Amino acid sequence: MAVFPWHSRNRNYKAEFASCCLEAVPLEFGDYHPLKPITAARLPRPPSSSVVDPLSSVLDGTDPLSMFAATAEPAATDSSRKRRDRDENSDQLVGSDFEPWASKRGEILARYTTTEKLSINLFMGSEKGKAGTATSAMSEKVHTRLEELDDFEEGSQKELLNLTQQDYVNLIEELNQSLKDAWASDQKVKALKIVIQCSKLLLDTSVIQFYPSKFVLITDILDTFGKLVYECIFSMCVDNRSVLPDHFSPENVNDTAKETCLNWFFKIASIRELIPRFYVEASILKCNKFLSKTGISECLPRLTCMIRGIGDPLVSVYTRAYLCRVGMEVAPHLKESLNKNFFDFLLTFKQIHGDTVQNQLVVQGVGLPSYLPLYSPAMDWIFQCISYHAPEALLTEMMERCKKLGNNALLLNSVMSAFRAEFIATRSMDFIGMIKECDELGFPKHLLFRSLGLNLALADPPEGDQLQILNEAWKVITKLKNPQDYINCAEVWVEYTCKHFTKREVNTVLADVIKHMTPDRAFEDSYPQLQSIIKKVIAHFHDFSVLFSVEKFLPFLDMFQKESVRVEVCKCIMEVFIKHQQEPTKDPVILNALLHVCKTMHDSVNALTLEDEKRLLAYLINGFIKMVSFGRDFEQQLSFYVEARSMFCNLEPVLVQLIHSVNRLAMETRKVMKGNHSRKTAAFVRACVAYCFITIPSLVSIITRLNLYLHSGQVVLANQCLSQADAFFKAAISLIPEVPKMINIDGKMRPSESFLLEFLCNFFSTLLIVPDHPEHGVLFLVRELLNVIQDYTWEDNGDNKIRIYTCVLHLLSAMSQETYLYHIDKVDSNDSLYGGDSKFLAENNKLCERVMAQILEHLKILAKDEALKRQSSLGLSFFNSILAHGDLRNNRLNQLSVNLWHLAQRHGCADTRTMVKTLEYIKKRSKQPDMGHLTELALRLPLQTRT
Repeated sequence: MAVFPWHSRNRNYKAEFASCCLEAVPLEFGDYHPLKPITAARLPRPPSSSVVDPLSSVLDGTDPLSMFAATAEPAATDSSRKRRDRDENSDQLVGSDFEPWASKRGEILARYTTTEKLSINLFMGSEKGKAGTATSAMSEKVHTRLEELDDFEEGSQKELLNLTQQDYVNLIEELNQSLKDAWASDQKVKALKIVIQCSKLLLDTSVIQFYPSKFVLITDILDTFGKLVYECIFSMCVDNRSVLPDHFSPENVNDTAKETCLNWFFKIASIRELIPRFYVEASILKCNKFLSKTGISECLPRLTCMIRGIGDPLVSVYTRAYLCRVGMEVAPHLKESLNKNFFDFLLTFKQIHGDTVQNQLVVQGVGLPSYLPLYSPAMDWIFQCISYHAPEALLTEMMERCKKLGNNALLLNSVMSAFRAEFIATRSMDFIGMIKECDELGFPKHLLFRSLGLNLALADPPEGDQLQILNEAWKVITKLKNPQDYINCAEVWVEYTCKHFTKREVNTVLADVIKHMTPDRAFEDSYPQLQSIIKKVIAHFHDFSVLFSVEKFLPFLDMFQKESVRVEVCKCIMEVFIKHQQEPTKDPVILNALLHVCKTMHDSVNALTLEDEKRLLAYLINGFIKMVSFGRDFEQQLSFYVEARSMFCNLEPVLVQLIHSVNRLAMETRKVMKGNHSRKTAAFVRACVAYCFITIPSLVSIITRLNLYLHSGQVVLANQCLSQADAFFKAAISLIPEVPKMINIDGKMRPSESFLLEFLCNFFSTLLIVPDHPEHGVLFLVRELLNVIQDYTWEDNGDNKIRIYTCVLHLLSAMSQETYLYHIDKVDSNDSLYGGDSKFLAENNKLCERVMAQILEHLKILAKDEALKRQSSLGLSFFNSILAHGDLRNNRLNQLSVNLWHLAQRHGCADTRTMVKTLEYIKKRSKQPDMGHLTELALRLPLQTRT
């Protein structure tokens, strides 16, 4: 191909813009509006003179969703009937407001631990006559099973001693798995033996501190067993002809299933020892549904009476807790049985202080203060079950029973933990009176005040009692000598104080906490509670001017001397500030305090800090920077940004935010001065420019630096600082050769050329309005940029270099116009400086020819490399560029466009639809004024079919 000269066509931008605008059509909607909801019953019809909504016309007055709803009415009726049926049986279920046992399990296991050695007795007897043994007569079968149980109870046992807590847990988990394996292999009797063996372990209180956790582990096995038995019997009720409904009655159960169910209950009834017999029967309590409608209601009172035979009060209370568990799962409506279970417990409650228990505690070396809390999980669960949806009168009755028992602290604590917070809050003063009369032996009063505080955090007491309640509680709390006891109570009551009182009372509480936790550095053992206090305070004080005026708030923060904890607290403070601070601030108290908080977060960053953590810290600090505003005091604002840069230099996103903030400050200055800078404001803008120019090189990311150089250069140009703008643009050009092949984007390595292409296109748009420097040559910035593009090492199999050259051609074409498409106010671009000078246009055309030569050379290379599809795509792209920007009245340029058209279609690589639409566009344009020459061009552009 020969070298073709470039001739830009003259553009009338205003006329082109007017021709592209949509034609205005008057509309008379009346009551009709296209955004109104479309319904089948009332579909608004627009007047004939208005534009019809295309969606409505397609629907023909019917909404498919409404039609679907209409056809679905019978199904909806069926579902409503099912819902009514389900509601009729709602007494069988508990709601989501009932806290399940599973949520308490982890807390119990974590709280009740031991370092003492544990032991466990394992049955080692034979397994003769497994469950799969078939016999002819039923009596013989039952006799064999009973013999197996006797063998189990009288067989040899092996005691495993000196087990650690973890060994014990692992062993119980192995037994649970063994139960499942035995059941899966149809060894039902072996499974029953495992369950009985595990139940017997609940008799052992030799390591009494571990008993609540042991109860949790063993009842997991019992739950597994109960589920397996129920599913086994349920599966017997399902055959090919019928499926058992969810809420079945015994009449729906076949005889085989009933016989199997009775067989299980007979097996369990033959267990000689009380504890395993009770637990195993309770675990399959739900199976009574297969036998009788009243089976569960008859079994619960009997099981309750069985518990009376257990002498150890600790074992007894956990047995009652398990009965409440299964009772709430299978028959929560049978509250009378659950209440009877509870009242039985109250009658035997005094056993806790009996001689037998006291002697046992002496033997194990356990004091009453350590022993009584072991009852809490079981008692709390029992109270939760009986108080669920219970009327307020039941609380009154419980309070009276507590008084009769001498206001026992353990009992009172469970009452406050179980009943609704609203009920407790309205009787706060009554409970305080009962707490005062409690005997502190074994269960200290501060734990009672903590339970009361937890309720008052959820519900408000009578307004007239609020101050008296706080005074009464704090009298007890502040006298606590043990820092751990103190902070556990104070943590709860801080929320009550913040909720109902002013910063004066909160300051008093914080001062008291500092006073108790500072000696002997007690705060180091209580960071979670101290963090909780901070979160509660900032959750209620969203006005940070009020928060930081609390005298003891910052000294309270000083107690967080462990860096990781201190940083977490700072993050919490900043999150609340960003969420709730509505207006920008310049309050010096807030600024100094939050600068200190942000500095703490920033200084925690080191080489080992994760990128996600850095991003979070930068987000929080940037949120603070954005909320700082000194109004019209721009110099003070810049001083703040200077200080922030020195404080947060290790977080690149913060430096980027500061650069953007300073650029915004320069533009606000321009806005205030309406573009007419005084000597003072011009100097200030130059100070902003210097800030950005100094800060950008400190950034690591090259792409970020390039974008900031360009953005800052645009801001500087808008403020008429031409030499400084040139400096930014030169810096950007000199940085391009350093762009690596691969860059890190959000933790992933990606090719950089696509980002570079985007940047250069933006850069070209800016260069259109940048005036030439009087001491440099014509278009010196464009020339420097072209040299850099030429020398940059592009991908061998890519075409981004040619796409960039095409964009340069667009730029040079725009630069040759008499009036540019856009300008910056009070900045004379080259159209004003050169005024269409012939020498300037000649230099412009030379650059165009140089760029065209590069494009055409690349197209030749693609032909040699047989990259025909790429050649076709680039050829059509170049054709479109000439069509848009070139003067096709020039014969040589016209011929070049024809050649490119043929090149695009050669080898059948062009998209036919695209070629057709392009040709239609040319024909349409040929009808516009001064575009008649395109008619002849269209005749020379044939459409080739693929053959």
